[in-house]
Amino acid sequence: MSQSDNLLLTRIDERGNAGRIAYLTVNNPTRRNALGMAGKRAIAETFDRLAQDGKLRAAVITGAGDKSFIAGADIHEMKDLTPQEAEVEHTLTHVANEAIRAFPVPVIARINGYCLGFGMELAAACDMRVGVETARFGMPEVRVGIPSGMEAVLLPRLIGWGKAAELIYTGDIIDAQEAYRIGFLQKLVPAAELDDAVEKWIASILLGGKRVMRLQKTLLRDWEKMSIDEGIHAGIRACVEARSTDEPKRMMEAFIHRKKPL
Repeated sequence: MSQSDNLLLTRIDERGNAGRIAYLTVNNPTRRNALGMAGKRAIAETFDRLAQDGKLRAAVITGAGDKSFIAGADIHEMKDLTPQEAEVEHTLTHVANEAIRAFPVPVIARINGYCLGFGMELAAACDMRVGVETARFGMPEVRVGIPSGMEAVLLPRLIGWGKAAELIYTGDIIDAQEAYRIGFLQKLVPAAELDDAVEKWIASILLGGKRVMRLQKTLLRDWEKMSIDEGIHAGIRACVEARSTDEPKRMMEAFIHRKKPL
């Protein structure tokens, strides 16, 4: 097993006819799960590989231990980089996050602690985010001499331009309650309820059609690049494409004939 394999642990959970769920754990707890270039490559390569699994229904990414999700990039590695090496490093940040955004099924960020810099970018690249009450969030790059870049571009749409500007200009850390208030987190739970919150989302995802969930993920990404009119027509095309299999017919018939409460 290579060093990069150790930095990202993967488990596949079989859910019978419902399909599979992938659980990925960033594994560098001695540095609060900070990741250098090897770890970013591992994330990109793992998500690219898992994307080929047609039975996969969702993925969950978290950090090892109970203190940190991902506490940013590896400053020890970054401090001596030449401009040319820095371009490689920062490009890998994007490549890792883009592998999540391009993943064909929903990705859940299970945020169990510090979520800083690259960690906050990666969480923003996920489709859904649940965090524990003790988690901390921030974009502290300006305090180490570089701007917040790459997938930090996602933050204004998630939390608004004003709050995004505050985070990237000040480098201040916010608590989980504030991250929930501004809409970065969709769910905020005590640590003991974190896994249950993730599993409730997964259970709901599994109620959706296998094929339609992939169409929905593609459509959600497309909306980011489209005007409202373009998004409407893309939605029409996606709904028509869904009819190329019998999934809508089967699921609608099951809905019509479901047992109703007495």
